[in-house]
Amino acid sequence: MTLEHQSALSSLAQALTDADSGEVMRRLLQGALQALIEAEAETHVGAGRHERASTRTTQRNGSREKLVATTAGDLTVKIPKTRTGSFFPALLHPRRRIDVALHAVVM
Repeated sequence: MTLEHQSALSSLAQALTDADSGEVMRRLLQGALQALIEAEAETHVGAGRHERASTRTTQRNGSREKLVATTAGDLTVKIPKTRTGSFFPALLHPRRRIDVALHAVVM
């Protein structure tokens, strides 16, 4: 990415942050985290939500909320529960900072 694009993105991010005390950035981050958690859950289960597949290894059984502390503020994400076994997203590995984990997933 060129320096020109980086400065444009930085100024856009700053404008979004200043616009409403970072609420837009928190919502974007929460949406991205939730999408990554759902994708990992689908891989773990072997099928998408409400999908029938021969590769399914278990079934979803509701969800639980998890509070995640980020530099953008505290976010609440939903962690899917499974009927058999357990599921906890690698992104939210215990005692691992979320910004480090997100960087590891993106790279």
